[in-house]
Amino acid sequence: MVIGVLLAILAGVLVSMQNIFNSKVSEKAGPWETTVLVLGLGALASFTFGLMSEGRNLFHLPNMELWFWFSGLFGIGVVTSLVLSIRLLGPTFAIAIVLTSELGIALLFDSLGWLGLAKVPFTLNQLIGVLIIISGIYVFKFNVFNRDVQPAKEKLDVVKLKQNA
Repeated sequence: MVIGVLLAILAGVLVSMQNIFNSKVSEKAGPWETTVLVLGLGALASFTFGLMSEGRNLFHLPNMELWFWFSGLFGIGVVTSLVLSIRLLGPTFAIAIVLTSELGIALLFDSLGWLGLAKVPFTLNQLIGVLIIISGIYVFKFNVFNRDVQPAKEKLDVVKLKQNA
């Protein structure tokens, strides 16, 4: 279990880093060019590492449903949506929403046993946990305890206005 937790933490760090890098690339290249660059480079690297570790068995996947082969297409929506949401909301708020929606969808799939997953009974604790996370995002974003603090985007807009004056 410890290794699983450490790998999940590593994945979270890498996803956050990738999203921030992607948003910086999109400032120069635009969202679609960024998506092509990210997924193209990722496909090339995955293919290379896959060949090195799996060899000829890389694509030997008997008994896999045909439509699972297209799951990589979700990456187009993921990268493009994240690049644009980070641009509009800032990295912390956008990633908080993404992680919460991931958790909600994972909970739904677990509870219903979709796509062959083992059914995990839905509990009140799970619902409360998701609601606490959503409440935390609200508190974080909308400065519930300190109304004088401006959100980062508004500060940025004020700085731009002052520079243009």
